[in-house]
Amino acid sequence: MPHPKSVPREPDVITPESIAAVDHAITSRRSIRQFLSKSVPKDLIEEILRVASRSPSGSNTQPWRVHVLTGVSLQGLIDKIMATYNDPEQAAQHKTEEGYYPAKWESPYADRRRQVGLDLYSLLAIGREEKARMHAQQGRNYAFFDAPVGLIFTIDRRLGRGSWMDCGMFQQTIMIAARARGLDTCPQAAFNHFHRIVSAHLGLDDETEMVVVGMALGYADPDAIDNTLLSDREPVSGFARFLD
Repeated sequence: MPHPKSVPREPDVITPESIAAVDHAITSRRSIRQFLSKSVPKDLIEEILRVASRSPSGSNTQPWRVHVLTGVSLQGLIDKIMATYNDPEQAAQHKTEEGYYPAKWESPYADRRRQVGLDLYSLLAIGREEKARMHAQQGRNYAFFDAPVGLIFTIDRRLGRGSWMDCGMFQQTIMIAARARGLDTCPQAAFNHFHRIVSAHLGLDDETEMVVVGMALGYADPDAIDNTLLSDREPVSGFARFLD
């Protein structure tokens, strides 16, 4: 058997500056819904993914896979999904994979979900009766909100819930690493709804590989009102239980 790698860990040097840098990358992350057309260098994307590869996973299984789309491949996927999305008959033939969402949303999850939608539409001045504008705004997901990079995350269907958690940690690490480098993201479960189109575009084997989510990656448009939305968070007392 090959000898396992053994690399001593450097002693931690904790400073107020290092804490502030990490905290800022985490707390300044938000879902961006309007990006600049400014391109992201390939080597910068690779650097972010290389950092994220250190994300934890059960028994080091590293169950994630990410497909990086730019240019022609990105626009091709956008065009295919939008053509279906804007055709009611075709769109009705697609649905989110079973088990991705609960069969019925309960409180408080349904309440939080509804509130963030109301907050976004309020910012954009979209009224409840403006169905066409709502449809158009939802469709912005499938254009990756004009980001120059689209990421599609997939997982082996044969894996279980623990591996899904691992993939979530991987995605979170990507978002934090991107934020630390001045980039922004938007994780998008919406792509799972059109997973058959995504799978065909990427040439996936549907028997084994499942589309999890998409993610827009790029530079946020600082002037877009969409990007001023800051969703509410529960206080620590609302989700943590301390036992002595």
